[in-house]
Amino acid sequence: MISGFFQLTTTVGLIGLVVVWQGNSLSEIFTLSPDQREKIKRHKRTALKSTLTLVLLGPLYTVAGSTMGLPLATCIDLVPI
Repeated sequence: MISGFFQLTTTVGLIGLVVVWQGNSLSEIFTLSPDQREKIKRHKRTALKSTLTLVLLGPLYTVAGSTMGLPLATCIDLVPI
């Protein structure tokens, strides 16, 4: 269940990156000021860094946890009583 959660959040993060990247690219077309263009480029870089962190750490945590035998699923109970 935990690895499914990481797969879901990674997928949503990648979709979010595409949406933000396309939105910023569209904004950049209609922006005239160089200062605003630089802010948009900084925002794109920040979004890329965040997505790379999500894509690298999610699977890494899942693999490292299963390799070390950590009881990841036993500490979380998502079924109501």
